[in-house]
Amino acid sequence: MPQVEISIGGRSFEVACQAGEEAFLQSAAAMLDGEASHLADQMGRMPEARMLLMAGLMLADKTVGLDAKLNKAQTEVEALRSELKTLRSQPAPVPERVEVPVVPAAVKDALAEIAARAEALADQVDGQA
Repeated sequence: MPQVEISIGGRSFEVACQAGEEAFLQSAAAMLDGEASHLADQMGRMPEARMLLMAGLMLADKTVGLDAKLNKAQTEVEALRSELKTLRSQPAPVPERVEVPVVPAAVKDALAEIAARAEALADQVDGQA
């Protein structure tokens, strides 16, 4: 069983762990050290047992908050999965037929001829005025 030396609150400890878990232990120790350092900055030097207890309680408080957020997120995910399952089980909507009006070429030609005549009449009225 590997022995890992960790430092928490400026104090060194030698801790045993399972093979392959050294990095996890170092990471956990770094979190505990962060809380212990925060306590030391606020309260100064304190007995080792009290420092570890307070740092552990601070981490436990954060963990409880994260657990609550995780439970809420899991509830929301389950609700969304249920809604998605319901939506996927429904038949696809019937495609809506969209008709786009098309102006026949004969009507376009007739309108163009009428516009040309109107312009010619407008030119004649301008010329007489």
